[in-house]
Amino acid sequence: MTTERAHDLVLFGASGFVGALTAAELAATAPDGIRIALAGRSRAKVEAVRASLPEAARAWPVIEIDAGDPGQVRSLAESTKVVVTTVGPYARYGLPLVAACAEAGTHYADLTGEVLFVRESADRYHEAAKASGAKIVHACGFDSIPSDIGTLELAETARTNGDGDLTHTTLFVRSLRGGFSGGTIDSMRQQAIEMADAANAKIVADPYGLSPDRSAEPSSSRASRPTKVGSNPVDLVRGLAHNAPVRRSADGHWLGPFVMASFNTRIVRRSNALLGHAYGRGFRYQEVMDFGTSLTAPVIATGMTAGLLGVAGGMRFAATRAVLDRVLPKPGEGPSPENQKNGRFRMEIESVTTGGARYRTVFAAKADPGYSGTAIMLSQAGLALALDDLPDMAGVLTPATAIGDVLADRLRARDFRIETTRLDGPALASTAEGAVAADAG
Repeated sequence: MTTERAHDLVLFGASGFVGALTAAELAATAPDGIRIALAGRSRAKVEAVRASLPEAARAWPVIEIDAGDPGQVRSLAESTKVVVTTVGPYARYGLPLVAACAEAGTHYADLTGEVLFVRESADRYHEAAKASGAKIVHACGFDSIPSDIGTLELAETARTNGDGDLTHTTLFVRSLRGGFSGGTIDSMRQQAIEMADAANAKIVADPYGLSPDRSAEPSSSRASRPTKVGSNPVDLVRGLAHNAPVRRSADGHWLGPFVMASFNTRIVRRSNALLGHAYGRGFRYQEVMDFGTSLTAPVIATGMTAGLLGVAGGMRFAATRAVLDRVLPKPGEGPSPENQKNGRFRMEIESVTTGGARYRTVFAAKADPGYSGTAIMLSQAGLALALDDLPDMAGVLTPATAIGDVLADRLRARDFRIETTRLDGPALASTAEGAVAADAG
């Protein structure tokens, strides 16, 4: 990739809510001498964001660009080493920028949580990006860095210790305080609309729908197949219990669906495949919310699960989408700085290895997962792409395959906790099997 470019990094979408947070993070952490520019549809709005930044960042160039103009998008890609974009929904606005970066040999990072967008990006531009040396890195926020980097760290530690490959692996969301951005909601809405097409719905439902070689993956999973419900009362009760979205684990914790699991799990499985199944051929991955062991835990779990299923189902139909649009966050909206300061998250990824060892990776931060935390993750991914010595891979990638341990180290420097431990005792990861059957591929 040529270095004769005007910029090292361009932040596209700088005037949006998360874009402005990302600009502030770049201003606070980027080293002296890096050439950063801010881009967006409205010059005036981008300049207002720049004026709010520290003095050193107020000289950053501003680029006015329409995401729907192919010539402007191509010029943007050719002007910089890295494009970091918060402009979504990505299925609507992202593909021309991916295409331009793949052709120009420009690294790219986004915040997408859209399975269909990543699938189309990979199908159309993976080979072009490989040829040009571009790293097209999707899912560089709370979707899906904790899942993807955390699992990479888990697998590498187990392998280094001589304990073999990963088998059944579960991410438990132990603590989560914060919001999902209006942009994330807008992406959910866009994908729900696209799923009206049967072929699209099939891709989204496939646990290995983002694999670079679907034929090399399992055709099905025992954990992901619903148990057959017989006609007699005993079979009926057993079947309903197996398929229940809220379950109690063997150690007494109430577990339910995690809203981001349907995307995160597919990114993690794509990483495993891109790495030549380095996590193991028997690697099986799922994600669940842990609601604790209190007397009120099952009530809270059931209520939150009902709400999640209601929103997901409501997004599928125009009439209910219109109702939800009145109450859900809009793109560009977000919490106050004070509320963001109170944000936090803690994920624990547990696995049993082929050697019989049990491991846990903790991935946690005192940051709002959808806002300040995502801004840190995205900005550090962008800086790594611009400045660091990275794995020798190109194409349509994931955070783990494109940046890997370098990103983990950058996040630790921003007070994220990423820590892997070999544990004693029985394997708790297996207690979550079947808790969210649809994502247990």
